Amino acid sequence: MVARKFVVRHEDSSFDVDYNTEDGLEVLRFQIFSLTLVPPEEQKIVAEDDNRLVSDESDLASLSERLRLVSVGEDSVENSDAEMLKSDEELARMLQAEEDAIMFQQFVAARDNGGFEGRIRPYVSQVLMYEDPVRQDAARKTVPKDELEEKALVSLAKEGNFEPSKEERDYAFLLQLLFWFKKSFRWVNEPPCDFCGNKTIGQGMGNPLTSELAYGANRVEIYRCTMCPTTTRFPRYNDPLKLVETKKGRCGEWANCFTLYCRTFGYDSRLIMDFTDHVWTECYSHSLKRWIHLDPCEGVYDKPMLYEKGWNKKLNYVIAISKDGVCDVTKRYTKKWHEVLSRRTLTTESSLQDGLRTLTRERRSSLMFESLSKLELRDRNEQEELERNLHSADDASVSLPGRQSGDREWRIMRSEFGSDENSSVSSSSCPVRKCIDDHVTNIYDSFQPILTQFVEDGLPVARTNEVLEMIKQVLVDLKNAPYKTRKARLTLDSDNSSSFPEQFLPALGDLLLALSLKSERDTNGKSVTISVDGKLTKTAIALPVALDALRELVADLSKYQNLNKDSLSFPLVKQNRVCSGSVLASGEELPSGIATAAFDGIQESKWEEPNGAKGCWIVYKTLYNQMHQLIAYELMSANDAPERDPKDWILEGSNDGGSTWCVLDKQTSQVFEERFQRKSYKITTPGFQANLFRFRFLSVRDVNSTSRLQLGSIDLHRSHQ
Repeated sequence: MVARKFVVRHEDSSFDVDYNTEDGLEVLRFQIFSLTLVPPEEQKIVAEDDNRLVSDESDLASLSERLRLVSVGEDSVENSDAEMLKSDEELARMLQAEEDAIMFQQFVAARDNGGFEGRIRPYVSQVLMYEDPVRQDAARKTVPKDELEEKALVSLAKEGNFEPSKEERDYAFLLQLLFWFKKSFRWVNEPPCDFCGNKTIGQGMGNPLTSELAYGANRVEIYRCTMCPTTTRFPRYNDPLKLVETKKGRCGEWANCFTLYCRTFGYDSRLIMDFTDHVWTECYSHSLKRWIHLDPCEGVYDKPMLYEKGWNKKLNYVIAISKDGVCDVTKRYTKKWHEVLSRRTLTTESSLQDGLRTLTRERRSSLMFESLSKLELRDRNEQEELERNLHSADDASVSLPGRQSGDREWRIMRSEFGSDENSSVSSSSCPVRKCIDDHVTNIYDSFQPILTQFVEDGLPVARTNEVLEMIKQVLVDLKNAPYKTRKARLTLDSDNSSSFPEQFLPALGDLLLALSLKSERDTNGKSVTISVDGKLTKTAIALPVALDALRELVADLSKYQNLNKDSLSFPLVKQNRVCSGSVLASGEELPSGIATAAFDGIQESKWEEPNGAKGCWIVYKTLYNQMHQLIAYELMSANDAPERDPKDWILEGSNDGGSTWCVLDKQTSQVFEERFQRKSYKITTPGFQANLFRFRFLSVRDVNSTSRLQLGSIDLHRSHQ
């Protein structure tokens, strides 16, 4: 550990930063962010004495004390040797390798004889099935459209976007369609026995039946049961209409069927054929103005380097096929074009492009001039993008997994296993993320008047829980109702124990407000109708939080023999929760285990740090740099994997931009006995005002069995101000 004092110059200002080198570069970036408002991901920090870029490899202990901050977009210093993407010598080698590969292609051109084009042409007929109204209607009927629309709006709201454009909504819906499909479709290694459901063993290929040929199953795999004499057939259907029904297959069936779903909902879609034996989908995003990679087998989107970097694939040809034409998109999926080019030996590059242009012209021959012009403009923009992508630097902070679909032995046999069996998409360079969680604080606060009313009326704990269960049931009914027309009824009766006590109705006001709900007494006066107040997304994002909080509250109250005014304190009452700040973490899982998931109030979500088992951190910066005195905090274990629970940690606060830190609490040997278990802690160093709070997690429950740390939730509670 070395204490340093840096002077950081930015534009016309200078800032003093006291810094502990043990904390790493990310914390230094966050300190600079708190002073300059330049987000960490947009910072370039340069040592002024030698103009060298400060990176994760830099020795912060010996670095010059005078630094210069250059935000992305400003004119920067000249690139140092470390920043150069390619040396002249390396570039020369790459150019020579490309030239050699092109020369070798000349020797194979004569034996092509249009074979490459003939290999692609059947797929053109395949993608035209996606335009069939009958097939689209069959697919549409299987999709819970309202549910996916709601999830799409919630995903945008969690990013702070409560009024998205149509293009943003469409893109968010597309991702929810991908996640739904991943859960709905079933991967087949060996099909289970048709008779007893036990494991089967492959026996080779069989002759297709007429009923199988009707849906394009020219290949049929035969399997024998290991427990009974039954033979099971596995037809490899090519007609997506049949796949909508069977919902099973391998990558060919998955991509074939998913692309139909994409076209069904109006997305410009392409079937992507990888000649090294994989298939996936691309859709055009009007919000991003580019084609997006979507792999339904893996449930991964917009990660085109998944195959070369994660699976260690040796790509050669990646061809996009749609109703509007055929395109070579190999350059989207590689950073090693000179190596890929050496493996492209089926035909020459010129013959390849000629064949693809021929197929594209055929598909566009009947288009009107305006439509044709738009497609040609999109084609030109894509080619420019592919060239830029080829020469852009790879994001080394993003870790991509090996193949996850298919059994282990099959993946290893195909050399697609990757380097880590449990790997997933993750990032060691996280952006600062905004917490959209004021509704969580409002919901927690709204229980205070309800509990106070219970105490004032002297309700027994058993009756208290009965009333809370009635409230919970109303919220369950609302959550299960269509999100656009949510409505539920609460029956009132002061004397009937099975009805909601009318005198408690006013105490519900704050909870309904926190959920963006309204109540209206029915004409008979014996019931109340509760419905959305027009803010559909706010209700959708808040309802799961309220339900989780109510379940916890009922469980907590069950531990009390009676309820009195002294009971209405922390941790039963969780008032003054800090919210709406921003967070930065040492690492996170993408897309579901991001840092803000620890603050969203939902039990099923979690922050996951892929390399945090032996040490990691998360920093919380308050809204508008408001100073708060923490009095307590709570941590909740996540949904699974108890070995990843935090065991030892330190909570610190800072009021000078992170230059110095005050220890607020320290815990060791903590054990979460259950999943979704919330533990509450009082601050051991009270009275300290801070606007930055940092958890340093030192160890997980079992460092020998995992590299990861995960947390279901973090809640910070301040003193009343």
